[in-house]
Amino acid sequence: MPSTSEFIDAHGVTIVYDVHAAEGAPRGVVQLLHGVGEHAGRYAALIADLTAAGFVVYADDHRGHGRTGILQHGSPEQLGRLGKGGLRAAKEAIWQLTGVIRAEHPDLPLVLFGHSWGSFLAQKLVADHPEAWDGVVLSGSALLTPRDLNAAPLNARWEGESATGYEWLSRDTAVWKEFDDDPLTTNVPLLKLFGPIEALKLYGRPPKNLGHDIPMLLMVGRDDPVGGAHSVHKLADQYRTRSGLTDVTTLVYPDARHEIFNELQQHEVRADLLAWLGKHFPAV
Repeated sequence: MPSTSEFIDAHGVTIVYDVHAAEGAPRGVVQLLHGVGEHAGRYAALIADLTAAGFVVYADDHRGHGRTGILQHGSPEQLGRLGKGGLRAAKEAIWQLTGVIRAEHPDLPLVLFGHSWGSFLAQKLVADHPEAWDGVVLSGSALLTPRDLNAAPLNARWEGESATGYEWLSRDTAVWKEFDDDPLTTNVPLLKLFGPIEALKLYGRPPKNLGHDIPMLLMVGRDDPVGGAHSVHKLADQYRTRSGLTDVTTLVYPDARHEIFNELQQHEVRADLLAWLGKHFPAV
């Protein structure tokens, strides 16, 4: 079982996070950033594989989300809304947790893992603090430009009389029901949750001359409506050509939709991630 802790961010919001201990001697730490409208508890299978492989996992419920959101807003109706400070405050709270991790595990390599909105936040954090992480994994990400990040209804291509609204997440129908039944999730679109001004702050290309070479893995479903393979290939190219990263790998999963870690081939996805981590952060 994980240990659950809290800290107070710069705006007085209580951020809830879990620490999952590694099995055996730890060889690294993964800081996990979940997507919009969800929470860290949806990553149990991934976390179990990471800890079994020797990684400590820190996973918070971001500003407005999950347990943090319930404490912040007092009711589930407001889940997903970031509150005072908006996107910048959400990013700064994650950075605050990075400081906690570094203080508690100063000698272990630290990998930043972000899915969807979490991957957008990861892009911003890497731009601000490229020296902070020893590896970066972006899942369900996109190049953050108006052309390459889909702002249209994400379920549009699956709409019909029998559509649930969750088809874009995964081909696994059980995932749709679990998301719908989860009291800590919301399916309100990002643009409505954040508002147009805050949503615009998501845009931005990887910085020129990052100044710190970080191995990076980008993982995406071919049928992901958020960005998809084309957008993620462009993102990888930007990290190589603009930022100067020399070790950037892109993995595209045929037929997979947005939540590749909840897809029908999720075992393959997790195995690929563990193989990449094993190559870059081998057990001593």
